[in-house]
Amino acid sequence: MSCSETATGSLILVLGSRNRKKCREMAELIRPTWEPSRRLDRLAIGTLDEFPDAPEVDESAETFAGNARKKAAELARALDRWVLADDSGLTVDALQGAPGVLSARYAGEPCDDAANNRKLVEAISAVPDDRRGAAFRCALAVADPLGQIRLEAAAACRGRIIREPRGTAGFGYDPLFLIPEYHKTFGELSPLVKHQLSHRSRAFTHLRPGLERLIDEVLSGGS
Repeated sequence: MSCSETATGSLILVLGSRNRKKCREMAELIRPTWEPSRRLDRLAIGTLDEFPDAPEVDESAETFAGNARKKAAELARALDRWVLADDSGLTVDALQGAPGVLSARYAGEPCDDAANNRKLVEAISAVPDDRRGAAFRCALAVADPLGQIRLEAAAACRGRIIREPRGTAGFGYDPLFLIPEYHKTFGELSPLVKHQLSHRSRAFTHLRPGLERLIDEVLSGGS
């Protein structure tokens, strides 16, 4: 049995992020309560908190998918583990797709959600409400311990950017991202509702069937 499998026959999958809120959300979406799966229950989910020496990956790709692949592959090789990496962010129509892959660092380093939100509000302050369309986008990649990408998925969620943050739930741009059908931002919606609507939730919906097949393949010795 490889170091990526436990003695109990579980597959160790490390979430390639140091953002604890994101890791918690990802862990919930891998095994959602509304879609139980015996195969997915065989995952032992870890985070980078357990690997303090894990390298910082330079997220220099021009696309969300490229950054997800880069993070998954480099971390998997460094840790000798299976790694699931996510790259996600906000694309605003009036800003020609910005902040895009720079979403987490929009206001500069170190990453600061409040500063990013303030910069976004200022950047589109003159844009009328009916032209504030935006999309949250998410790309996922799973790499094996050799750094080979074995699974990918992507999805998006459309909404609108409001003028002032509302709600304290979620993270990042959630308090500014309004879902018109609910008249609420991601910062105001309950986690259960957000998990049904979000870009990340939709990406994981695409990923889970492949992840189930991959678990069967690896734990049966076919990896």
